[in-house]
Amino acid sequence: MTMLNSCTERLEDILADAERLMACESPSDDLEAVARSADVVADVVGKRLSAVGLPAEAERLVIDGCNHLRWRFGGGGRVVILTHHDTVWPIGTLATIPIGRKDGVLTGPGCFDMKVGLAQAVHAIAALAQAEGVGAVDGVTLLVTGDEEIGSPTSRRLIEDEARRSKAVLVLEAAGPDGSLKTARKGASVYGVEVIGRAAHAGLEPERGINAVVEIAAQIPIIASLADQAHGTTVTPTRLHAETTVNTVPAHARLDVDVRATSANEQRRVDHAMRTLEPTVSGSRIDILGGITRPVMERTSSAHLFARATALSADAGIHALYAVAVGGASDGNLTAGIGVPTLDGLGAVGGGAHATDEHVVIEHIPHRTALVALLIKDSLAGGGR
Repeated sequence: MTMLNSCTERLEDILADAERLMACESPSDDLEAVARSADVVADVVGKRLSAVGLPAEAERLVIDGCNHLRWRFGGGGRVVILTHHDTVWPIGTLATIPIGRKDGVLTGPGCFDMKVGLAQAVHAIAALAQAEGVGAVDGVTLLVTGDEEIGSPTSRRLIEDEARRSKAVLVLEAAGPDGSLKTARKGASVYGVEVIGRAAHAGLEPERGINAVVEIAAQIPIIASLADQAHGTTVTPTRLHAETTVNTVPAHARLDVDVRATSANEQRRVDHAMRTLEPTVSGSRIDILGGITRPVMERTSSAHLFARATALSADAGIHALYAVAVGGASDGNLTAGIGVPTLDGLGAVGGGAHATDEHVVIEHIPHRTALVALLIKDSLAGGGR
């Protein structure tokens, strides 16, 4: 039986596992919800592993209250399968966006990003072990983190340390347009621009105040002008906050800024400019929080793995593969950033990430699961670094 046939036979189980994972809502900023989700992940993954004779029990890694899970087969250390179980959707979303299947499409919050990818990952490992024996996955690590959607603040060191032991990292994030693999990603930076002014009564003596809102308003066009379309650098002011009463000169305001860049030089240029912003309102102070969160993932980090994936898919009857560079960052940026060969976008094929029309095209699931299984085998045999 071919790997594609084996994974096709697993399709209903993959869907059932994905739907169970989706049914446990897991917004990144709700640590109790993420802990509940980790319980479900441990159970779902454990049952599939034990069914083929693999160790089922996960290492539960709780860092600053956030739950991450790790399975190492044969000690791990050669190939890392990288996934996450947190989502952007708040508790209660399932009441308005229920899980469903219709016309060959799976819908529901978190299906595309990335609970189908997580289900595919465990079934790829199980399918390979079932086909060739449990020793076939010796050297594999499955890492499931709980804070990817907020920049991996607690899992970054865990991810990088695991990747340093390996020769290849396979990232089960959702595929790009038309199912393309993500061979390059922009680097990401996130800043909080905090303005400190001075409060005063807006009616009696506004002249005694230092208006933080006026200052932050002046900074917005300055910050936005740091974008460079020619170099593919985007600088986007996003969330704005200034809590005070309607008759008070605001003493504090904050602006969050999202930066994406295609080169390390551009990341550094914007970082320097952000940290040297000058106040325009006399007496106000600007504090800059945050910085570069994920380095650029360059094509060179994925070129060999993509070539291997293309060759393997052609031989195995798997859907043709295409490459794409994207603006969104992932944990693949972290592993590529420390020099480990990394291939991203191996997860679900569909669309609508972080949107109400999030969906997965079901017919692609066996193909992507088989591809991951074949890449694991190939990388363990020397097809990675």
